[in-house]
Amino acid sequence: MVKAEVITIGDEILFGQITDTNTQWISTELTNIGIRTIRKSSVGDNEQAILDVLQEAESRADVILITGGLGPTKDDITKKTLCNYFDTELYINEEALAFITNFFEKRGRPMTELNRQQAAVPKNSTYIPNNWGTAPGIWIEHNGKVFISMPGVPFEMKNLMTHAMLPKLREFFETPVIYHKMLHTIGIGESFLAERIADWEDNLPSHIKLAYLPNFGQVRLRLTATGSDLEQLKKDTQAEVDKVLPLIAVNVFGYDNVEIENVVGQLLKERGQTVATAESCTGGYVSHLITKVPGSSQYFTGGVVSYSNEVKIAELGVNSDTLAAHGAVSEQTVIEMAEGVRNRLHTTYGIAASGIAGPDGGTEEKPVGTIWIASAGPDGTVTQKLQLGKFREQNIQFTSVYLLNLLRKQMLGL
Repeated sequence: MVKAEVITIGDEILFGQITDTNTQWISTELTNIGIRTIRKSSVGDNEQAILDVLQEAESRADVILITGGLGPTKDDITKKTLCNYFDTELYINEEALAFITNFFEKRGRPMTELNRQQAAVPKNSTYIPNNWGTAPGIWIEHNGKVFISMPGVPFEMKNLMTHAMLPKLREFFETPVIYHKMLHTIGIGESFLAERIADWEDNLPSHIKLAYLPNFGQVRLRLTATGSDLEQLKKDTQAEVDKVLPLIAVNVFGYDNVEIENVVGQLLKERGQTVATAESCTGGYVSHLITKVPGSSQYFTGGVVSYSNEVKIAELGVNSDTLAAHGAVSEQTVIEMAEGVRNRLHTTYGIAASGIAGPDGGTEEKPVGTIWIASAGPDGTVTQKLQLGKFREQNIQFTSVYLLNLLRKQMLGL
């Protein structure tokens, strides 16, 4: 197994001023060519800190990929630090200088001495042209290992990785094939899921590993197979999926990169059916998830964010007596919300949520996290009571996912 470590350089990452998206993308692309990322590190614009993390990375990884710190200003110290690490010095690479000169000439802009210095690379390196910017790509081979330095700007880094670094890595290393298969489950906790499939997990072939990835009411089961023949790995993995499905079929809603909103949308589209939303505690988040999917206008007609009781009555037709007797957070109210939005927007299904998202507003009878959801359709209305935690944003996200799953189950008769 070829192991990689990804290092991002820049104070702005540590200060939280920008979000690091580079490491996730790089790790995905490395996996696709059979290289496994074993660690990711972020370090500021400090020479000693960079030297320390380089030494640590070299001790455990075969490939060290660095992004950031290649700009023309004084705070960009990656190239000088690499020279220090490898006991070498910078020199002006004529190919790089010609490229940068042409870059500025084409744009009718003057080239400063700082810009000229971007053509400087460590003497022990191979210069890799950056077709989308002036910061160079740098490839260094040292003691059988590879050090790669790239710009931190994502679109420049991705271009360098795709067209230069990944092909060179595939030539340099003999890498195994890594194949991932993801099963998406919902409505079952991680520990309960693990107990249910324990015997199956214990009997997985040695070249297939299982990981549990929980996220907002869902648990993703990731099967990772390693070998030399991609097609055989796919067959082996599918055989294991076929074995486990009978144990968890009611909880599995999709595979690989699909999300619950994609699954629901596809079902509606295939059946020529429509849906509308009535949201109280989720504040429109369910509608947001539905409309994230391209083509959702084919099956989503609209929704009502009925935060107040007055809107529930006026726009959804909820009976005031229902609210008086049972309150806004009740099975009776959420049923009338779902049926009301279905009737008023003339859709096949109407889905609704009402609850106490928190962090306050709860009572002894209905504590924070008490939420009712409902799905109304041609064959009646189904409901579910959720008892979630005290964190508002998480409650909104959990509720939205569970509501879409309630609709999915109703459509499939589960």
